Amino acid sequence: MSKLWGGRFTKETNKLVEEFTASISFDQKLAIEDIEGSLAHVQMLGACNIIPLEDAETIKEGLLSIKEQVEKGEIEFSIEHEDIHMNIEKLLIDNIGPVGGKLHTGRSRNDQVATDMHLYLKNKTKEIIQLVQDVQHSILTQAKVNIDTLIPGYTHLQRAQPVSFAHHLMAYFWMFERDKERLQDSLKRVNWLPLGAGALAGTTFPIDRAKVAKQLGFETIYPNSMDAVSDRDFIVEFLSIGALIMTHISRLSEELVIWSSQEFQFIELDDSFCTGSSIMPQKKNPDVPELLRAKTGRTYGNLIGLLTVLKGLPLAYNKDMQEDKEGMFDTVETLEGSLQLLAPMIETMTVKKEIMRKALNQDFSNATDIADYLVTKGLPFRDAHEVIGKIVLYSIQNGKYLLDLSLDEYQQFSALFESDIYVILSPEHVVSARNSYGGTSPFQVKEQIKLAEETLFIKSK
Repeated sequence: MSKLWGGRFTKETNKLVEEFTASISFDQKLAIEDIEGSLAHVQMLGACNIIPLEDAETIKEGLLSIKEQVEKGEIEFSIEHEDIHMNIEKLLIDNIGPVGGKLHTGRSRNDQVATDMHLYLKNKTKEIIQLVQDVQHSILTQAKVNIDTLIPGYTHLQRAQPVSFAHHLMAYFWMFERDKERLQDSLKRVNWLPLGAGALAGTTFPIDRAKVAKQLGFETIYPNSMDAVSDRDFIVEFLSIGALIMTHISRLSEELVIWSSQEFQFIELDDSFCTGSSIMPQKKNPDVPELLRAKTGRTYGNLIGLLTVLKGLPLAYNKDMQEDKEGMFDTVETLEGSLQLLAPMIETMTVKKEIMRKALNQDFSNATDIADYLVTKGLPFRDAHEVIGKIVLYSIQNGKYLLDLSLDEYQQFSALFESDIYVILSPEHVVSARNSYGGTSPFQVKEQIKLAEETLFIKSK
C-alpha cells in the first residue's frame, strides 16, 4: 500500500530503509498525546470554517473511538506507517473514510510531533514532581524520629564532627527540594504550544492558535514557526534536571550501601529491598541502592546523546530529531522507577542508633571543640589548633581517644584545661553546641524540619 505522503514517489520504500527510519516502535508511547492534539486541532478547524463542522465532528468521533481502543490496548501499530502520527491517521481514514484525510489540514508532522512531546513532558513532569515529594516525605519520617540520634559526620570520607542523623538525612531533603523547584520552573518552557507552526513557515489557512492553546492548556504560543518545530531545549532541560535528580539519588544510595555494610552497620535495609547470594547463604545484598547508583549513568547518556544530536543541526526540522524520544522516554521511566523505590526503602530502613553512637566514642571528631574551648579561654585559634594537633598525635601514639585522657595529660599541653573539658567533649554537647542557623543542634534540626514541612505544604497546595 502506498504511503500517505507517497504521491511524489515512483518506487516503494526499501524495506531496510523503512525499518531504519520508522519510529513507531517507541513513539507509540505518544498515542494519547497525539490524539489529544488532533482533537484540539480538528475542533479549531471546524470552528474557523476551514473544514465543514460536520466533517470536524465526524473526525472527532473517529479520534475518540481510536483513543478508547488505544487505552484498552486493542490497537496494533504498524511499522509500515512509520510513526504514531501516520498510524493514527491511517486508522482514522480506515474507520471513517476519506474525510479523515482532512485532519491534517493546516499542520505538519513537524509541529504535530513537537506538540505531542510538549504534552507528554508536561504530564510526566507533574507526576515526577509528586514522586520527588514522596521521597521528601519519607526523609522527613525518618528525620523526625532521629533528631537525637548521633552519627559521625564525614569529610573526605574521614570522620570530621558528630552530627544529628536527622540533620544528615535532611541534607538530601533540600537537594530534592531544589530538584522539584527546577522541575516546576521547567514547566514554563514545556508549556509552549508549537502546533500551527506547520512544517516550518506557518500555514496559509486562517487557523486560531490561541484557541488550540487554550483547549490543550498551554500558556504560551511559540512566536516563531521555525523555532517551534526545531526547539528541543525543553527536552534537554528535562534530561538535565533528570540527570541531577539521579545524581542526588545516587549519592544517597551510596550512603545506604556504605551504612548497611558489615564495617559500618549503621542501618539495615528492609528485606523487601535486598537480595541474597546464589552461593553464600549469609549474604544480604543492597541491590536496590546499587542499581539506583548505576542507573544514574543512563540519564547522563541520554542528556549527552541529545545534546550531541542537536549541536550541528541547521534550522528547521531534520530527521536527526527523531533521536530525541527514546532517551526522553528512558529518563522518564528511570526516574519513575527509582523514585518509587527510594521512598519506601528510606521509610522502612532500620536505624541502629546504638552502633552509631558507639562509633563516636572511637574517633577524634570532637577535636575541633577542644580548639573552640581554648579559644574561649583566650588562646588564639591558630595556637589552639596546634595544641589540639599535638594532643591527637599523643592520643594515637598511646592508643587512647580524647575522652580517655586524664586532666593531668591535658594540662601537659596547656594550663588552660579544666575539668569542664569532659563536658565539652561529650558527643551530645558537641552536637548541641552547633546552634547556629542551619546547624546540627537539636533545636536547629527541629526548626529545619518545621521549615521543611511548611515548604512541602505550600508547594503541594
